[in-house]
Amino acid sequence: MDETQRAARRVADTERQVAEHAARTGPVLGRASSPDDAVTVVTAPGGPPREVRVSPSALNMGPRALADEILRVSARASRDAATRLHRTLERVADPAAVRALAEIGFERGPDDDGGFDGTYLRGPR
Repeated sequence: MDETQRAARRVADTERQVAEHAARTGPVLGRASSPDDAVTVVTAPGGPPREVRVSPSALNMGPRALADEILRVSARASRDAATRLHRTLERVADPAAVRALAEIGFERGPDDDGGFDGTYLRGPR
């Protein structure tokens, strides 16, 4: 078996293990809320928000402030999703596959409230 075939087999094995793990545990989702719980966002790694909940009190913020808060909370949810993806894959994939996540843009996020450099959120235009 040549190197290409071995690599293809490792990819297929990893894909199978991840699919089996996801079938047992459900999808990998990140979640974040604003400090006052006025805005909550749920998202999958690398994707747009799946769910955005806005409390009635958040509507008093005004449109621009509310939009900014949704973007901040979405960024935190996205980092949480990437971190959860790393944790999930660490259980079933070899270290090289987990390292590859960062190489394709799924950095393991910190648990703090730092900045976001993801692909689907953009600043004001």
